[in-house]
Parts: sequence; structure tokens; C-alpha cells
Amino acid sequence: MCRLYGFHSTEPTKVECTLVHAQNALLTQSAGDQSGYSHTEGWGIAMYENAHPVVEKQAWAAYHGEHFERSAAKVYAHAVLAHIRRATVGTPSLENTHPFHSGRWSFAHNGTIPNIENVRSVLLEHINPVFAARIKGETDSELAFALFLTRFAKLALNNVELAVRDTVSIIETAVKRHAPGRKLGLNMMLTDGKVFCGTRYGRTLYKVEREGVYDCEICGFPHIHHNPDKAYRAVVIASEPITSEDWQVVPDHSFWMVGPDSRLEISKL
Repeated sequence: MCRLYGFHSTEPTKVECTLVHAQNALLTQSAGDQSGYSHTEGWGIAMYENAHPVVEKQAWAAYHGEHFERSAAKVYAHAVLAHIRRATVGTPSLENTHPFHSGRWSFAHNGTIPNIENVRSVLLEHINPVFAARIKGETDSELAFALFLTRFAKLALNNVELAVRDTVSIIETAVKRHAPGRKLGLNMMLTDGKVFCGTRYGRTLYKVEREGVYDCEICGFPHIHHNPDKAYRAVVIASEPITSEDWQVVPDHSFWMVGPDSRLEISKL
């Protein structure tokens, strides 16, 4: 079990309040989430500058010291992916800490692929050796990321949605064969700075859509330098509601995608 946070907007935006200062900020969840679990085995933040990911992460708790808060304060971007880790597969280490990134893609995962000891070899059969060689850690999450990269590269049209659906299908088939009756947790979140998408599969996930510029309920100021010629929109996807806004449940077993216009679309897996 881990906790995810994803943000996409039409203009660069500060997200420090939702990561650090909100009622149920990611920092707060690292010490104890709404289910009473702590997430102390690592944290990471990926933001996009000039279409390239800038990733900061550590293998200790977000609430431990000021490193997470300092990193969150620096974020000013239109695409952000953050993660706090409660380790289920793989030891606490930097290599096992999310988000993982390759090229322009960043990826984070909440959940567990059961019986990964046997499933791993099956999944590796579907992964291009080039991407398999880039796997540095022990997690089922990094394995899922390498599988996505393989499927994405193999598709002639570089279809992100189809690559995600293929990834889920291959993992489902392997789990049904090698871990029958075991629950699969596969909340995935990935972005290349333009496309922002993922899945809800067996774990909690919520969304809030923001339209127009307004003062933050936490600090009392807007978080962007707004261009009045543009219509501002933003979408936040998270494992738990973070603010007092009207968060809505993302349906289980669904694929979601946010386009360049920061409009959210959800479809059934």
C-alpha cells in the first residue's frame, strides 16, 4: 500500500499546499493515512520542466526532516506526480522508491502484484530486454513500468491508452495463473508531461476538477501567474481526498486520462 498524487493543469501551478499544508496533505498521510497506515519507506516528486521530468526522491519518510517540504516548495509546473511508499515488495532503498522514470515518462504505483516471485519471470517474458536491463530495483511496480514501456514502444501509433490496457491485461493473466484467488492492486499513474493517465484497480482513488482561478483555501492566494487570455483548468487525482473540496470517487477497474486541455475522461477497463 502506498499513496499517490497526480496534478495536471493548463498553466504552471504551485502545488505546495496540497502536498504539505492541506488538511490531509501527502505529508500528513506519510505519518498516517485515513486507514491508519503510515507510509515511511520513501517519497518522490516528479515535475516537468520543458517537457523533461525533474525527479527528487528519498528512501525515508516524507515527514522525516525538511527534505520533502523543501522539494514540494520548489514545484511550479503543469504536470506533477508524487508518491509516498509503504513497502510491500522490495526493501526501503532509493532504487525501489517511486516515481520511476525513463526518457520523458514518469510512473508510480499503489498496490501489490501477488506472488511476484513466480509472476516476475512470466512478466519478464513480455518485456523488451532493453527495458528489462534498466530495472534497478526489486519492486513489482518497476516491473509494471517496464512492461508499459515495452507495450508503448511496440505499438505503431504509440497509443498510450492501449499500452496501459495491454499492461493490465498481461498482469491480470499472469496473476490468475500463478496467484489464483489473490487480490491484485494495480493503481498506476504515469505522465510524459503532456498526457497524464492511469488506472484504478483494487485500491482507493479520488479526483477533483478545478476550473478558473481562485484563492487557495489553505494559504489564501492563487497558485499561478495566470494568463488572462487562457482558460485555466486543473485536475488532481489522489489516493485520498486532500482538501475540503468536493472529491469524487474514481470507479474501480477503470482507465482515466487527462489531455493537454486538462479535461478528464474515464472509461472501464
